[in-house]
Amino acid sequence: MSEAKRLHPVSILFDLIFSVRQFILPIIIGFFSFRNDSLVYYLLALAGLLLLYFVIAIIVWYRFTYRVVDDELRIEHGVFVRKKRHISKNRIQSIDLTSGIIHRIFHLTKVEIETAGTGMEAEASLSAVKRAEGEALRRELKSGDTGAAVNDELDNETSEQPERPHSAISPKRLFIAATTSGSVGVIIVFALTGFSQFEQFIPEETFKSTFNWAIGLGLVIIITLAVLFLLLLWLLGIAGTIIKYGKFTITRNEQELFITRGLLEKKQITIPLRRIQAIGIQETIIRQPLGYVTVFAEIAGGSMDRGEDFSSILFPIMKEEEVNDFLAVFLPEYAGVDYDLRPLPKRARKFYMLRASWPFLLLIAAVGWLFLKFIWIPVVLLVIGGIGLGWLRHRDGGFKVTGKRVTIRYRGLLSRNTVLMYHKRIQAYEKKQHKLQKWQNLATANFSIIGTMGAGTHFTVKDLAVSDTHVLSDWYSRQRTRTDN
Repeated sequence: MSEAKRLHPVSILFDLIFSVRQFILPIIIGFFSFRNDSLVYYLLALAGLLLLYFVIAIIVWYRFTYRVVDDELRIEHGVFVRKKRHISKNRIQSIDLTSGIIHRIFHLTKVEIETAGTGMEAEASLSAVKRAEGEALRRELKSGDTGAAVNDELDNETSEQPERPHSAISPKRLFIAATTSGSVGVIIVFALTGFSQFEQFIPEETFKSTFNWAIGLGLVIIITLAVLFLLLLWLLGIAGTIIKYGKFTITRNEQELFITRGLLEKKQITIPLRRIQAIGIQETIIRQPLGYVTVFAEIAGGSMDRGEDFSSILFPIMKEEEVNDFLAVFLPEYAGVDYDLRPLPKRARKFYMLRASWPFLLLIAAVGWLFLKFIWIPVVLLVIGGIGLGWLRHRDGGFKVTGKRVTIRYRGLLSRNTVLMYHKRIQAYEKKQHKLQKWQNLATANFSIIGTMGAGTHFTVKDLAVSDTHVLSDWYSRQRTRTDN
């Protein structure tokens, strides 16, 4: 592939869509701001800008070329200033293929190349190439590796490679994952954010009349509408999860894991085993009573645009008792998860409850000052959300050292996380202690590993007994000494 090649012409459309998306909010505001004759001039100006962006996109596409020469990928781009980027095969960590709706219509794919030094974005991105050409480019850049062959099997293409360990999500499990994902909260946040952006453009009279109309409906009707609205958001969350994780399949090669997922946008993600820093088991507050968990991996390096919320989901949902069998097949060194951890001391419970309760205490003070008759609402929230959450966090916290591996467990806002780390992956161990902890003979343990973009990812267990932090400190120092020797 020494001959310079250009991207597929469809990439011009992608560049144009990206440019328009950056200014979508001002464009929408313009439609509300201009009226009558001024709207015509606004539309003409908008059409002129779109034409200008289209011409620029054509020039950018024509000036972008790529080729593979002397074991490196060479990319040349730039309109006025010509830029050249050389990426050696030896530096390439992973090559991911993504096919959105438009890609699949034209049998194209997007190629994203990541190296050890990848930052906010992929080291190199080819927005639109022929599917076969993308596969050929991956084989060329990963020559001597059987990764491409495994992905060819996932695409139902002929391959002479032996069958490798793989697992796929069933429709039943996918539906359970969608209905218990808790993504409705994220949708509500986005909806409120969007409303706050457009609220300033709603006429005050319209806003007041709508508010008075809603009040006049009565409490029962308002509650019914609120329930229907939440149900709609829940259904949207279900659809989003099914679209994102539909046809999820994970396959293991000798040195890599390959993940394929997505109904509308098909993604193929490559995870080199050497870049896995920790394995996590997450139980949301909804899934935990049902016995379902999500298995994820913390990956060193990589970019923020992998779409996995800074971690890579190894399997969206499975039964807790299935985790060890799953790890034994795909990551045998992490198999043998032991959930019988050393618990936190009972004297630490009050600190967990206090930390979880202080936002509700502030809310009680505010409501008591402004709306005294409704003070029972934040009090109930304090009991359920503050004291209850603090009790759960204390009960779930703990750790266990097994040979060269440490297992820690903590609860975030709504999810309980069990994380397995090997000593060689831990970059630093830190013990912290404030005055109140010192008074109660407690301390906080913090483990740091390499995370996304090469930055640190930290796992913390608060309010351990000081003797337990000494155990962890001795383990970390002893293992490091053995490694140095």
